[in-house]
Amino acid sequence: MSIQARAERLDHFMARAADAYYAGRDPFGREGDFTTAPEISQCFGECLGLWAAVTWMSMGSPREVVLAELGPGRGTLMADALRAIREMVPDFAAALRLHLVERSPLLRQAQAAKLGGAVAAWHGDIADLPPGPAIILGNEFLDALPIRQFIRRGDAWMERHVRDGAFVELASEPGLPLPAEAPEGAIAEYGEAGRALVAALSRRLASQGGAALFLDYGPAESGLGDSLQAVRRHEPVDPLAEPGSADITAHVDFARLAAAARETGAAAHGPLPQGLFLQSLGLTARASALAALDPRRAGEHIAAAQRLILPEGMGRLFKALAICHPDLPAPPGLEAA
Repeated sequence: MSIQARAERLDHFMARAADAYYAGRDPFGREGDFTTAPEISQCFGECLGLWAAVTWMSMGSPREVVLAELGPGRGTLMADALRAIREMVPDFAAALRLHLVERSPLLRQAQAAKLGGAVAAWHGDIADLPPGPAIILGNEFLDALPIRQFIRRGDAWMERHVRDGAFVELASEPGLPLPAEAPEGAIAEYGEAGRALVAALSRRLASQGGAALFLDYGPAESGLGDSLQAVRRHEPVDPLAEPGSADITAHVDFARLAAAARETGAAAHGPLPQGLFLQSLGLTARASALAALDPRRAGEHIAAAQRLILPEGMGRLFKALAICHPDLPAPPGLEAA
């Protein structure tokens, strides 16, 4: 049966489309549908690897720690992170146990190839990660989680469903965290999946120790607006047309996720614009060092770094949010967030 054969909630539609989309393709890079920060510059993964190392030290340098990535793509971020960790903090390299949360068999193969001889375990769900202290990374992971959308009609909210490639509006159930008042036609978004994931992860970190770092795009404060979008071959397309053939995402509601973390007893730091976060981790200095080592590619290294940190690139829209055990100090780069 077609996933558009009946009216269904938008989040259900997005979940089905995502399963079909990632099942048999590598969507990353120039030949795919979109490019993420690790594919732009090796400095990104290197900085996150050192972020993880400093976080491990702030945890008391446990003899064993889970290092996990959610949605690792091609494995580029983790490969760069591990290289920096081995070179700079070998004790952390010896302590970490690598775990990757990835459902796609095709992407698992790509990750294994990229990681070379690194010993790793793959899981289909975050709940399958082994117990114990953990450091968890998620880059452009939250934006792919399904959302619900509501549209204001009169003095009530109607929920958007999908049928035959178009939106239909049906009555919404009471008790949802939606604004009491809004102008006619306003769109409100609610990411139940993201909130549930962050709450579960926060409970783990609060009880077993560790920290999680998410980098993704969205506003710092909650608000109204339609952020649903889809891309195919780096061009915007209708998110409701041909489900499973394009990458469907929505802006991350960082304020709501931070609140969910705090409600479980974890600490939340951020969100902070990605540009400020990466600069505080030394990304600009690292790019300059690479440029000096390889003058023929100097311009390429500097341009890639600027794309990640400048406001007109990814530096403002993208944000960093960390969730930690409440006894840990503020993590690197987010001390003032």
